[in-house]
Amino acid sequence: MEVLPTPAAVRKAQDLGLDLILVSPTADPPVAKAMDYGQWQYEQKKRQHEAKKKQHVIQVKELKFRPNTDDHDYEFKKNHAIRFLKEGNRVKAVVQFRGREIAHVDLGKKLLLRFAGDLSGVGQIDGQPKLEGRNAHVIISPSKTVKEKEKAEKARENQPQTPAAQAQPQ
Repeated sequence: MEVLPTPAAVRKAQDLGLDLILVSPTADPPVAKAMDYGQWQYEQKKRQHEAKKKQHVIQVKELKFRPNTDDHDYEFKKNHAIRFLKEGNRVKAVVQFRGREIAHVDLGKKLLLRFAGDLSGVGQIDGQPKLEGRNAHVIISPSKTVKEKEKAEKARENQPQTPAAQAQPQ
């Protein structure tokens, strides 16, 4: 580490076969480093790629209902919603009204409240059901406790078993 005038620093870096890279241009005096610029760029890209790989993008999964949705269809969609919430995604439940069904908005809201109540163990409702045009919808987010349980289960699965646990008779 030494303080050099810019032309001398550039010459010294070239003699070493490296590039002079400005690390902190606002410092007094400015800080520069002699390194292989191509290698540095490669390492930066690799770090960004690793960071991007570890992040989880939360998506909003949409489930559509009608005011007179049958019980079997309701259960089927509820199970899908539970799976989506356990994966960490949000669920948007929509009740579509067609034609004269719009006169029975209360049926749609009851259906959405029932749906939110059934998912209360794995998700939490974000506000009350809203009516927009011919659709009523509610958004349900995964609850914090479910996320923590999932992480704990994954950690248990990934842990190697101890020899004592493997030697137990069956």
